[in-house]
Amino acid sequence: MFRPLFVFIGTRYTRAKRRNHFVSFISLTSMIGLALGVVVMIVVLSVMNGFDHEMRTRVLGMVPHATIESGEPINDWQALAARVKQNKQVEAVAPFTQMQGLLTNNGNVQKILLNAIDPAQERKVSIIDGFMKQGSLDDLVAGGFGVVIGDKAATKLGVGMGDKVTFVSPEVTVTPAGMFPRMKRFTVVGIFHVGAGELDGYLGVTNLQDLARLHRWKPDQVQGLRLKFTDLFKAPRTAYEIAQNLGEHQYYSRDWTRTHGNLYQAIGMEKSIIGLLLLLIVAVAAFNIISTLVMVVNDKRGDIAILRTLGATPGQIMAIFMVQGTVIGVVGTLIGAGVGILAALNVSSAISALEGLIGHKFLNADVYFIDYLPSQLMAQDVLLVCGAALVLSFLATLYPAWRAARTQPAEALRYE
Repeated sequence: MFRPLFVFIGTRYTRAKRRNHFVSFISLTSMIGLALGVVVMIVVLSVMNGFDHEMRTRVLGMVPHATIESGEPINDWQALAARVKQNKQVEAVAPFTQMQGLLTNNGNVQKILLNAIDPAQERKVSIIDGFMKQGSLDDLVAGGFGVVIGDKAATKLGVGMGDKVTFVSPEVTVTPAGMFPRMKRFTVVGIFHVGAGELDGYLGVTNLQDLARLHRWKPDQVQGLRLKFTDLFKAPRTAYEIAQNLGEHQYYSRDWTRTHGNLYQAIGMEKSIIGLLLLLIVAVAAFNIISTLVMVVNDKRGDIAILRTLGATPGQIMAIFMVQGTVIGVVGTLIGAGVGILAALNVSSAISALEGLIGHKFLNADVYFIDYLPSQLMAQDVLLVCGAALVLSFLATLYPAWRAARTQPAEALRYE
């Protein structure tokens, strides 16, 4: 097969020779360094993508995209929901009522946010039904005063299915004997595990009518409507517009950016900063090719002079060493991409196995919003990393190749 002269010579220079093992070793280390840089960058970006994906699907699948609320209990929520659904961005609507307080059992206390729902409607706006370990949302029947809690809360309270817990409301009841906190006994009818410590530990779910009675409202009154949007990033503006259309002074909106917006922005910023830092590592590995090619040029000065006397142009000499450096970069990048893809696809299971082996949890749900290491490999990240590595490798060949092209045959052969 025909190959141009500079390609033929450049590829031969990348193979080991008896008299330049050290140069070949430096080429190998440059290739390995570039491959490791590519591996690390692909794996870390995949992990950051995993955090981003879990934030959007799990955490933001549990908390409302937005809510429409009023200063007073809402009587006819079905009619209000019908008006809200007229907006094309709204995918589903469900009623809710909330109350903060404490759950107690045998001296154990856990703070809780009780979220009262209509089980049939809640499935349209929340993913909680898919993370039930025990029980079902259908067990939250009106008048039964059942509650579904996260597994972390259940562990802290020391309760299981069918056990009784006492909910202590911050509101007080005034009696002739004084003021007493409002309390109610609930039965645990379900336990869920989302993997997010904030939700598994501090969220409880009960029936709408039960919490309405605790608020001393009418059974059909609710606090507001929970909205699910087709595009959650449009939730803030769209929810505000909906509230304004319903009644400027009667209704107001809240959205997920107020509760979890800072966390989501932090993940995006960290991905950008970490990606830039890792790109610098790839750049250092790529520019090791410069030292490799400079040593090769010094070692091949005699060969360069002979080629020049045989009629090789400076451009051809320059192309020879550019081919050599590019081959190192391409091979290192391809090896790094292959290993990086395999590592990114298996890093979650590998970390999980390591945690089980050493008995230590790397991600504590009390500190992080999830208790496992996610990973999501994206083709555009792999292409971006490989493209950056190849470009940096090519740029690293320019100076040594230019220096080789300036070699004067007479000077190079003077002491040969």
